Amino acid sequence: MSKTKIFVSAYACEPDHGSEIGVGWHWVLEMSKYFELWVLTRKSNQENIEQWLAKNPETNEIHFVYYDLPDKLRFWKKGMRGVRTYYNIWQLRTNKIVKQTMIENDIKIYQLLTYGNALWKASRFGMKQTFIWGPTGGVDTIPKEYSKHYTAKARFIEWARRCVVKMLPINHGFKKRCKNADLILCKSYNMQNAVPEKYRDKAKLFTDVAVDIKEKEVSKALHHSTKFLAVGKLDAWRGFDLLIEAFALALKENENITLDILGIGIDDERIHRLIQDFGVASHVNQIGEVRIDEYEEYMRDCDVVVNPALKEGAVTVSFDSMAYKKPLICVDTGGYTRYFTNDYAVVLKREGRAKLIRELKTGILKMTDELVRRQLGEKAFQEGMKYTWEDKGKEIEKLIKDLIRD
Repeated sequence: MSKTKIFVSAYACEPDHGSEIGVGWHWVLEMSKYFELWVLTRKSNQENIEQWLAKNPETNEIHFVYYDLPDKLRFWKKGMRGVRTYYNIWQLRTNKIVKQTMIENDIKIYQLLTYGNALWKASRFGMKQTFIWGPTGGVDTIPKEYSKHYTAKARFIEWARRCVVKMLPINHGFKKRCKNADLILCKSYNMQNAVPEKYRDKAKLFTDVAVDIKEKEVSKALHHSTKFLAVGKLDAWRGFDLLIEAFALALKENENITLDILGIGIDDERIHRLIQDFGVASHVNQIGEVRIDEYEEYMRDCDVVVNPALKEGAVTVSFDSMAYKKPLICVDTGGYTRYFTNDYAVVLKREGRAKLIRELKTGILKMTDELVRRQLGEKAFQEGMKYTWEDKGKEIEKLIKDLIRD
């Protein structure tokens, strides 16, 4: 029996990466077990994808289609700078590719997989087919109580985001995507509630990440101090400032703790300054960007993972903590944190800023107990076995096949 054909738009999709790029790759691999896929992604991903496929010839057949903007339309893009504008132009320019590929191969289903940002464009032709949108998000905002401590640039970004989200009820592009979608996979409750009420029956809460159990080496080394690890792009909303303040408070009660921060971003200088201002430079290390193998080594070697992000962010790292048997301290975002409870993690409510810092401090101190860490880490691993990528693939299959039947 032939597999159902699906066209997947996966701008971010590449093997051996974390974050959304790795998420896109995992989704494609899992979906290919159940469906025949045509996957549109960036041409810059082609070399790595083809090298991986050559080493893994048993992979289910996936038809990749590659496209990048011509140089004259991307000279201004560097890394993640300008990615929103580039992505939206890319969606416009690839609409003909989507149409041609779907018609030539008699594909009736279109999924916009990555980027998972509800404020960004989708293929005009794809939206007119059976349209699966997501997992998507990007409508969470940061209260002024937190953002007033940011740099001027970051404050403006958060102000602009609040304005855009407030205007969603009259945002034509957003409403059109909601109307056209046959299934909307929402990363968080806020995304689900942002969908207009008359379309909300199509919106399903569905996180985009799962636990990658395979080939994880778990370090059993004992440290003289408790090693905490925080990973993510250094954006203001990711809460590294809160973590540094909480760490400074915790150090007053226990000096046998250290923190490594992995990542780069626009908040780099502020984070460096805060480390100096709070006098924690001898205990907090701002490492910068690392390769995937270095990231894995840091995960193996740490005792505790902390994700202080105030909305959906560093989700892959959080799920990786389960695979590495590391307890997680995180802030409840109403999305991925549905998979974590205080039975095997420390999940904090995003209430007042001062209160959250105090509770972060309490969570840090709790994790200095080696027995507590080991018990929570083992429980987290056992729980994570329920949320593997294989399990996620089966969930995806059921959702799509239910949609087709309906």
